[in-house]
Parts: sequence; structure tokens; C-alpha cells
Amino acid sequence: MKNMATVTSKGQITVPLAVRSRLGLKEGDRVEFVTEGGRTMFQPVRGEENPFARYAGALGTFPGGRSEIKAWINELRDDDEPAGKR
Repeated sequence: MKNMATVTSKGQITVPLAVRSRLGLKEGDRVEFVTEGGRTMFQPVRGEENPFARYAGALGTFPGGRSEIKAWINELRDDDEPAGKR
């Protein structure tokens, strides 16, 4: 049995339930389109989009905030120019 969908004016399609079930897709999942040898397929994107996302917040917060971080980086770079002027 063929599973078919219609492309909307916004370029959207509804993936048939049988295909979503077979691929284990649920709301919010991402898919990627792969073209090989003249055929285009799609597959679930497994894993995190950003490999560093799991480390966000691991070091806590910097006491002085964003401006102090920029000043510290400028000091490390030995850069006299303010961070916003580059």
C-alpha cells in the first residue's frame, strides 16, 4: 500500500500515521531529507541538534554577568577596543 500526502501552499505535508509509527516519529521530532542516486528520502534526526546543549549551565552563572565576561575576554585578548565596537 502506498502512503501519500499533499503539499500545502506553505510547503508542508502530513506524514501518514503508518509512516510516523514505523519511524517512531512524534510531535516535535525533526526529520532530514537525504538525496541519493536521484531518490530523495527522509529520516528521523536522532540525537541532539547541538552537541554542546547538554553542557549548558554546567558551570553555573558568571557572577559579573555578560559585560564582565566580555571585559575578561578582551583582557585575555589584550584588546583595548570595546566588545561592541568590533
